[in-house]
Parts: sequence; structure tokens; C-alpha cells
Amino acid sequence: MAKLYFYFSSMNAGKSTTMLQADFNYRERGMATMLWTAELDTRSQGMVRSRIGLEAGAHLYRPDTDLLAEISAAKGQGPLDCVLLDEAQFLTPDQVWQLAAVADELGVPVLCYGLRTDFQGALFPGSAVLLGIADTLVELKAVCHCGRKATMNLRVTEDGSAVKQGAQTEIGGNDRYVALCRKHFSAALKA
Repeated sequence: MAKLYFYFSSMNAGKSTTMLQADFNYRERGMATMLWTAELDTRSQGMVRSRIGLEAGAHLYRPDTDLLAEISAAKGQGPLDCVLLDEAQFLTPDQVWQLAAVADELGVPVLCYGLRTDFQGALFPGSAVLLGIADTLVELKAVCHCGRKATMNLRVTEDGSAVKQGAQTEIGGNDRYVALCRKHFSAALKA
């Protein structure tokens, strides 16, 4: 039975690296994979890129992409052994259910990788549904500057000050976000 997996963490935990390693493992065994990433992430259009330099081409999804239809069509063209999706926090709730149908109806495992929460500690809509319905939840570990597990994503200005308000989604990497433990995240927001 195929499953829906959600690998989640704060920024800088190696989600994309882990996804690319899983993709490599499937392909090394002669299996066919399909990679997806969010069109919204304009830093690497059509590519999944890790901070350590690994990368691979990927299909782009938008909020209006019918993932079940797209993946079903690809499966109709030839074998498909696994779907891997990066930036899963940007999925709509409907798209998460479509991915569940890929696992349940098409029999293809789906591995989703993404952030659990935004810069204010709120769940992303896609992540919330994944946390609710995924068969398997795996937390990847990032490290705060104090050495504790980083679970939060602090959005910062150019001078490193905490951003306390704004849109839920603002694309950026180490220039805009710092992974922190809850204690240091809370302290930064109170400063």
C-alpha cells in the first residue's frame, strides 16, 4: 500500500537535500520518479536546489494545478514509482487531498517536504492538512544558535531585526529567515 509522507522542519534542516537523496535512491534502483516544486518559489524556477549544491529538474505546481490529474496522466505514459514534492507548505488543502488520492487510488508513494510553520508560528494551510492526514510524519532536525532543536522560522530585516507582521509567504533564504528554537524565537519577537 502506497503512503503519503510529510517530512517537515524549520528552515535549514536539509529538506531539499533529503528529498534529492530519496530521488537518487529510487532512480539508482531503476525506478521512475516525478519531482515537483512550487512555482511561487522564484529563486529556482523548475529546479529543486539544496543549500549544499545538489539540484534536479522538477515540475512546477501553482494553486490551481490539479496534481492528481497531472500525476495520473504521467503514470499513464509509463511507470511511476514515487512522487516527491518540495515546498509542500505552499500546497492548497485540496492539493494535499489530491496527493492522498495519488497514494490511495494510483498506488504511488508521495513524499512531501516542507515547512510546518510560518514566521509567526502559524501553520501553513498545506502543512496543516498534511499534518492531519499524512500516513507518516517525519520531523527533520535543524539547529538553533544555542544548540537546541530549531523549530521556528524567524523572518528578519537586512539588519537582522525580527519582522513581526506581514504576509504569510515571503520567499527568501538565509537572507530573510533564521531557524531558531522556540525560546529564542519568542525572545526575538519580544525585543
